[in-house]
Amino acid sequence: MTNNVAKIIEVVGTSEESIDDAIRGAVEKAAKTIEDLQWFEVIETRGHIENQKVGRFQVMLKIAFGVRD
Repeated sequence: MTNNVAKIIEVVGTSEESIDDAIRGAVEKAAKTIEDLQWFEVIETRGHIENQKVGRFQVMLKIAFGVRD
């Protein structure tokens, strides 16, 4: 039976490569300590500029996971 109750946390991922890499890194890191991840939503996207170029990408995510009975 699927659990229909979820808890939502916010995490921030960063990457020097891409927004996609920042998202994937944040989800993979959260998955190391939290079971039953269900979905994510990107709620903020930022970046850092170094020497007139994009230095880092930063994303804030909401991640939901199932609450155990």
